Amino acid sequence: MREKLDPIFSIIPEVKRPEYRQTFKEKLKWTGIILILYFFLGQIPLYGLSPTAVDQFAQLRAVIAGNFGSILTLGIGPIVSASIILQLLVGGKLLKLDLSRHEDKAFFQGTQKLLAIIFTVFEAAILVLTGALAPLSPAFTGILILQMSIGGILIIFLDEVVSKWGFGSGVGLFIAAGVSQEIMVGAFNPLPSPAQPGVPAGRIPGFLYLLATGQSPDLQYYIIPILALIFVFLIVVYAESMRVEIPLTMGGGKSWGRGPIGKYPLRFVYASNMPVILTSALLLNVQLMANVFQKLGHPILGEVSRGQAINGLAYLLTPPRSIDIIYLDPLKVVFYAIVFIGFSILFAWLWIEISGLGPREVAKQLYQMGLQVPGFRSTKRQFERILKRYIPPLTILGGAFVGFLAFIADLTGALGGGTGVLLTVGIVYRLYEEIAQEQLMDMHPMLRRFLGE
Repeated sequence: MREKLDPIFSIIPEVKRPEYRQTFKEKLKWTGIILILYFFLGQIPLYGLSPTAVDQFAQLRAVIAGNFGSILTLGIGPIVSASIILQLLVGGKLLKLDLSRHEDKAFFQGTQKLLAIIFTVFEAAILVLTGALAPLSPAFTGILILQMSIGGILIIFLDEVVSKWGFGSGVGLFIAAGVSQEIMVGAFNPLPSPAQPGVPAGRIPGFLYLLATGQSPDLQYYIIPILALIFVFLIVVYAESMRVEIPLTMGGGKSWGRGPIGKYPLRFVYASNMPVILTSALLLNVQLMANVFQKLGHPILGEVSRGQAINGLAYLLTPPRSIDIIYLDPLKVVFYAIVFIGFSILFAWLWIEISGLGPREVAKQLYQMGLQVPGFRSTKRQFERILKRYIPPLTILGGAFVGFLAFIADLTGALGGGTGVLLTVGIVYRLYEEIAQEQLMDMHPMLRRFLGE
């Protein structure tokens, strides 16, 4: 298999890694440049798109990090879809890779990029051919597919630039940027609302305007989303700060008894927000395939009307966006919650195994650094035994927590989308920690050796 794919990998362009250690300012520069490019590309409209086109994935737009009607309509969808496929293949041992080895990791990354490009063209073609993004005339069909494919491939390489030259990852950066923009516009937009002429479209100026003019504002529309936004923000920040700390000391031979040198932190949200991103992308693909089967005359996943699933599995897996649905359709709410939380736990488990965060990989890294837990023998097996007490439970509990919180946030209709707010707060929190660490290492270069930089 590798022999067949290696020639293809050599053809695909690749962003070269820096050959020197970058400074804080240089990483910040590249992150800023890519962010500006992302917003610029999101303003380029699709030529030939019918004005009657409906955004089928409006409810998942925050997770996709794409701008509907632009060449970035697909957003990060193809990247995440490719990641899901590979995680399931590696996790199910159908694709036998040891990601601690450089060769296997390079093969995994090359396969992921190739799959992402394939998914980009596939999803663009499906959206256009099924009528979800209807062209002005049949003559524009190929042009629309080409434009979206170019935009999707650009996102793949922008993500690679951020991962190698900037802070964090492009996927996280684009999600945070898109949701932050949606929150600011939704909260403070002073322009008149098309639905209510004369009333500002932003929740805060609209609420104040209605109070000032003696009208009674709808609290569920104006206040509940803002309160839900604040609630999710506080809960996520608190959860990100929760951790189990394992004391460490130098181990082996003469180093025994030197005393603690620090603590190894295991976060409560151990797999970060990736489980929610992957689960949301999986549900997005269910919506996509429902459109395909309906177009073929076999709506086995449910029927779709004007971009919205109205029955079947596709409808049950559509995120609930209002508290009223608890009374109107409790079966849908319960089914969606079970599926969303269940897949969040599954992807959390797969993510730590694939990203090298499992007990075996962490134990190997700590042992090679000459560290040990005070009171225990300094062996790799002992390290792994200790970490197995904490990492698997934290993975399951953390995955269930972020899945449940995303579900509740969506149900309350939090401004910016519940799932989007959850992801953005987590992403920004991790980005802040990475930037702070980078600044600290610039100030104290000796820390680089300890942190493995």
